[in-house]
Amino acid sequence: MDVLFAGVATSDFSAALVWYETLMGRPHDLVAHDTEVMWRVNDGGWLYLVVDAERAGHALVALTVPDLEQALADLAGRGVDPPDVEVIGAARKATIIDPEGNRIAFIEVPTSSE
Repeated sequence: MDVLFAGVATSDFSAALVWYETLMGRPHDLVAHDTEVMWRVNDGGWLYLVVDAERAGHALVALTVPDLEQALADLAGRGVDPPDVEVIGAARKATIIDPEGNRIAFIEVPTSSE
């Protein structure tokens, strides 16, 4: 496998689009069609937002970041309320819940040299 697409379903595409552009810090990278857009997260990963009222609010997405404090500061600077940070083993995780209940987690995993 080469690429992972993580999907987030919404029932209100217009509102969710604004929210996710704020979360991601930029407009989407690709328009699949009128009710689906995508952000390239890295070479092998994409986050997509799609209208699907039946599935809306049930997504679980996790993104790793090299510096969780910096990621949370960046989010706060864009108006996203910083969530609490939880420690899970050696990792730290902060989960943001979108207006429909989808969970987007930012996770910092220490490298072996830390």
